[in-house]
Amino acid sequence: MIRNVLSIAGSDPSGGAGIQADLKAFSARGVYGMAVLTALTAQNTQGVTGVHLVPAAFVADQINAVFADVRVDAVKIGMIANAGIAEAVAGALAAALAEGRGIPIVIDPVMIAKGGAALLAPEAVDVLTRRLLPLATLLTPNLPEAAALLHQPVATNRAEMAAQAEQLRALGPAAVLVKGGHLDSEESPDVLAAADGLHWFEARRVPTKNTHGTGCTLSSALAAELAKGASAEEAVAIAKDYLAGAVAASGSLSVGSGHGPVQHFHALWKAAG
Repeated sequence: MIRNVLSIAGSDPSGGAGIQADLKAFSARGVYGMAVLTALTAQNTQGVTGVHLVPAAFVADQINAVFADVRVDAVKIGMIANAGIAEAVAGALAAALAEGRGIPIVIDPVMIAKGGAALLAPEAVDVLTRRLLPLATLLTPNLPEAAALLHQPVATNRAEMAAQAEQLRALGPAAVLVKGGHLDSEESPDVLAAADGLHWFEARRVPTKNTHGTGCTLSSALAAELAKGASAEEAVAIAKDYLAGAVAASGSLSVGSGHGPVQHFHALWKAAG
């Protein structure tokens, strides 16, 4: 059976991040993708120049419409932008879960764009922490996002990463994957804090500027694998391997002059002649 996975996130018209990246990752990982938009952005590989928010009530209407008709096997939450949208998403998902649906939920706390633009209002952090984190099967912050959620300095080593992962898990998620891509080292380790302890995933840093949408892509791949029945540890291993291939093949694309996108379909498309 092909699984159905819903993304709740913002739009990227250049196609490398947000809803567009999510749908590509879902397709590449063999699941049927659906999308609820929380925001329209004006952005490209060089940065975000504008954000137009979808009214919170209409975000809830989109979610309710999907759940009223379609079996949802997993949910990925990306950009939620402000407190009103966060409340609407939490309310709609809580209602769906109250009906007895055991649905994996992956939260990628999109707070800052690659170019530095803020994508989450400060007052929304409290709602995210209080209402959404307890619903999460897996939370996937990078180092700045983990620090912002905990109101702490950014982790600079593995011990601090592990400590913050455990502290975030204490806020309610079943598991937390803290991504170490911002560490100042040749390595880019991630740490998964789960019920059975800490699990480290090692990776060497890939020398490329084509990293636009990597967080969106990873969290969507994770949601796809959880929908197919993988454990959190299994999902992380599979999704990281997929993303590594997508980043390694990003040079086959020619998209923009800034932080280019990854090649979501690296395993499916033949190289152009």
